[in-house]
Amino acid sequence: MKWSSLNTPGSSHLSPSESGRSTAILLLIVFLLGAAVAGVWSKFGTRTVGSQAGLSDPTVERLRHLNAPVEIRFYSILPSGSAPASLSDFSRRVDQLLSEFQAANEGKIRVTRNLSVSGASADAATADGIRPFNLEKGDACFLGLTVVSGERKESLAQLQPEWEPALPYDLARTILNVTATPSAPTVRSSPPVSPETTNAIRRLIPDVKGTSLEDGTAILRQATVDQFSKAGAEMEKQIQIAQQQLAEAQANRSEAEQQAAMKHLQQVQLEQGEKLKAIAAQLQEQISVFTQMKSAPTPAN
Repeated sequence: MKWSSLNTPGSSHLSPSESGRSTAILLLIVFLLGAAVAGVWSKFGTRTVGSQAGLSDPTVERLRHLNAPVEIRFYSILPSGSAPASLSDFSRRVDQLLSEFQAANEGKIRVTRNLSVSGASADAATADGIRPFNLEKGDACFLGLTVVSGERKESLAQLQPEWEPALPYDLARTILNVTATPSAPTVRSSPPVSPETTNAIRRLIPDVKGTSLEDGTAILRQATVDQFSKAGAEMEKQIQIAQQQLAEAQANRSEAEQQAAMKHLQQVQLEQGEKLKAIAAQLQEQISVFTQMKSAPTPAN
């Protein structure tokens, strides 16, 4: 089934050289982000998609005590002419992750897989809010998740390899959201929100009320991926300088210079890792504030 081109959040067009550069940077980021975001997402304690170590004990414990059954609909519709092999590899890792989630609570978590490239599968993906992409390359690709529990449904509209370390967190959060027992409304004070955060959100999402929570979250994530790319480029540059200094110290055979250069290299790696952690924490704050902004009453004219 052929789909017309759509403008979707997070879409981009890179030249081959830019694409290669971005891939190298993102690989570096993915490696470092696994450690950097651990503190930010320690509530769920999940690991990188496809990790042989499996889900962490806190995550499994939460999944074992769900309030209601949940169905995870996995859409991996990747026509051979439109999807690169790397995307198919990522899809297989996502599939493995879903098996881990189901194994955590087989009584309440059910995974259905939609892998056919037929038009019916594409229609089902669209109906569930999964976003088509790679339209300029041929038949539309779909790679996303929809989580359903009763009348409640949330979708991760487009899974992206560069955001792979965050997927276990996103999926666990989504499952808990749709299975949560509704509570009676309570009046509670919210912590003050910095003007910098709200201004940043409005720059990225001018029409807060008119943008769905799903689309707004996707826009904020894409902006964060762009920040990761820039931070990764700077990290690569700083680490190369520190490594050169270490090599020069080793060439000079000065023990003191080598110790100082090694300490400097470790400090650079630590500082750059902290920058990535700060960017990840910033995203979580922006998503929370964006949700509050959407639920806030519209001021009367």
